[in-house]
Amino acid sequence: MRLDGDATTVAASPASESLWGVVGLIQQARDRSPLSVARIAEREREEVVVRRREESRRREEEKRERALQERKREGKVHNRDEKRTQSSPVPLMTVVVVPPSPPCPSPRFIVGYALTSKKIKSFIQPKFESQASAKGISLVAINRNKLLTEQGPFDVILHKITGKEWRQELEDYKQKYPDVIVLDPPEAIQQLRNRQSMLQDVAQLNLCDCGGQVGVPRQLVITGDAASIPSSVAKAGLKLPLVVKPLVADGTAKSHAMSLAYDKYCLTELDPPLVLQEFVNHGGVLFKVYIVGDQIRVVRRFSLPDVQEGKDACSGAIPFPRVSNAAATAEEADLDPQAAELPPPQLLDCLSRELRHRLGLRLFNLDMIREGGAGDHYYVIDINYFPGYGKMPDYEFVFTDFLLSLARSKGRLGL
Repeated sequence: MRLDGDATTVAASPASESLWGVVGLIQQARDRSPLSVARIAEREREEVVVRRREESRRREEEKRERALQERKREGKVHNRDEKRTQSSPVPLMTVVVVPPSPPCPSPRFIVGYALTSKKIKSFIQPKFESQASAKGISLVAINRNKLLTEQGPFDVILHKITGKEWRQELEDYKQKYPDVIVLDPPEAIQQLRNRQSMLQDVAQLNLCDCGGQVGVPRQLVITGDAASIPSSVAKAGLKLPLVVKPLVADGTAKSHAMSLAYDKYCLTELDPPLVLQEFVNHGGVLFKVYIVGDQIRVVRRFSLPDVQEGKDACSGAIPFPRVSNAAATAEEADLDPQAAELPPPQLLDCLSRELRHRLGLRLFNLDMIREGGAGDHYYVIDINYFPGYGKMPDYEFVFTDFLLSLARSKGRLGL
């Protein structure tokens, strides 16, 4: 090899060119060897794997970063790395323990009923159950073979059961569930089971500016020997005929066995204890006034005909059927307009309001008559607790509305 001093290129001698040619051939042979090709391929595969790993790691980091930013925007997590860079201390986490919520009351208004089989048949009719259910009210039969405290809970207990054991069960239930509404209180019902005390509150009324006068017929209570009845009647100044009623009004058939005594001779054949009530002519029409809370409905019924003095007068004591059981009503009958005219609504409102307050009852009815079948003087001759509402027109709507008013009074405004 020769290098010229003033030259800028290198010139190779024939010997050097031969040497370099040998080296190039050796290098080409080495590069073309199978071992070199395998290493090159393996290196390329490793580079591909490394690039894929780097790409996967980069995508995972981007994914985590996006998720972290999203959670930060939603306020669900805090960036702990940023907190560590702050000079202020990290506040401690406050754990608030929330007590478990009390069980939600039933959305339905539950009315438990304890009635005789006869009353259930006449009162708990499908049309009433359907109407009540549509308004969110459930009518549930109380099992008399189980303790009352083991049933319910009831919002209302509707009952017409007597006896000390039942009264005690009601007291125990009220101790367990103080908010239950009992219709009606046994102590209030008790006064209507005695015809001596039944009409006392009516006799003490002094209704003013109510569109009429209300009183009770003169009556006498007999508890002693039947032989003394004629003299007791004469002493009291009662006029014949007299309506004869058992003293006890407990709903039994015997308590409804009534008669009309026309002469003094039959009085000794009566069976005390009983109440003798002067008969008042009233045009043969009786008004049954149904009271359901503050709602009032009036139904006309045929009653005993007027008694005419004279030779055709009857004698003896003649039984008469219960007016409330009469199949026919006087609503569509051809009656004297004066006798058929209903008592003024104002008078009924005053009367029912006063008696609800005095009696402490919300479910009862009055048997009313108009003296002489005309005028504005009325008499209450009987009061019944939880009467046969099934005979009252549209009773299912009236009673459902009453139960809804009780629900609202207990704060169940959703019903």
